[in-house]
Amino acid sequence: MAAMENITTINFIGTALFAIAILHTFSTKYFEHLAHTHKKFSGILHLLGEVEIVFGFWAMVLVVFMFVLEGSSSAVGYVDSRNFTEPMFVFVIMVIAATKPILEFSEKIVVLMSKLIPIKTEVGMFFLLLSFVPLLGSFITEPAAMTLAALLLGRLYYSNKLSDKFKYLTLGVLFVNISIGGTLTPYAAPPVLMVAGTWNWDILFMMENFGWRSAIAVLINASALTFFYKKELSQINFNAQTKKGVPFALTVTHLLFLLGVVIFAHHPAVFMALFLFFLGITTAYKHYQSELILKEALLVAFFLAGLVVIGGVQQWWLQPVLVSMSDNAVYFGATILTAFTDNAALTYLGSLVDGLSEPFKISLVAGAVTGGGLTVIANAPNPAGISILKKYFNEKAVSPLGLLLGALIPTLVTIILFRVI
Repeated sequence: MAAMENITTINFIGTALFAIAILHTFSTKYFEHLAHTHKKFSGILHLLGEVEIVFGFWAMVLVVFMFVLEGSSSAVGYVDSRNFTEPMFVFVIMVIAATKPILEFSEKIVVLMSKLIPIKTEVGMFFLLLSFVPLLGSFITEPAAMTLAALLLGRLYYSNKLSDKFKYLTLGVLFVNISIGGTLTPYAAPPVLMVAGTWNWDILFMMENFGWRSAIAVLINASALTFFYKKELSQINFNAQTKKGVPFALTVTHLLFLLGVVIFAHHPAVFMALFLFFLGITTAYKHYQSELILKEALLVAFFLAGLVVIGGVQQWWLQPVLVSMSDNAVYFGATILTAFTDNAALTYLGSLVDGLSEPFKISLVAGAVTGGGLTVIANAPNPAGISILKKYFNEKAVSPLGLLLGALIPTLVTIILFRVI
């Protein structure tokens, strides 16, 4: 692949395909609707309606163009040059975090914490799933927090007859809070992870410049939604179910595997080896397991891998746009651009530029995490949340416009915390 400094035909084709992929992302619900009304073509329409397929599909088209225009060695070389650690990590962490022992342990913790809040358990747990779990993402990583929160929200709340408005507002708050909730540490949020090493940002730096603002925004967003829907939440009653208890030793084993994957998140050979060992454990103790979400996690990984491939040819126009901005402009620019491109890709491009001021760096990353809840492609964990929760929406598809509207108010709250206070 030619150097990105030299604009090539592939650059223009890649950008055109990127624009088509974004439009496709916003059209998935329409394709799902067509699939239900045009039975003859329902198969291909269902495929086009799967949001997790979008970027992987158009990335494959891009690679075909590379084969034709530049030859097989150039096309294969480009794909080999991409870093697929993040898609692999999200796949592994989704599967492990969604296992029965991890979910039951997490639910017990949230239940215990909800009893400390002087409100009905069902209301208190809702607040904690939108506040405590996203902030926990700073330590267990955002993809793990998204998986836990989405699965518990789906089973405990979305499975009840709640209004679509409530579901979209909850989804918007969840996505925004996950995006900013991982900024208490330098390793949990993908856009922070991309620059923390290069710019020497440690946990104290993150707490001072991001952490406290993010924590306040998370609490405000979760509190406001819980307050305004307190009546609807109070009508929910969790049915007491007799569960076959998971042995404590097995739960600890699962938690250790989760911890191991988080610790070795930058080393795919290590965390994939741990994952294969983990699959052996789940097979040996399958009577204590629910079905592993392998298909859902693989589709999310396919989406993210496609974003890595097609996003790699956007540097020629995206980087100049970013570096031409002032500190304040780059914050709002990054917030908007994040809605149309992965926020980790955005900050990574910034890290390649020498001589940036500290305020510019902070503004770039702050903008990237602020806009991380606006669309499904804005933040790496978002496709995982969509994959888990879409079955609770009409025609089993999440409207991109509904998500955008649901995320607007919590995004504005975040902007106030980062730019006004």
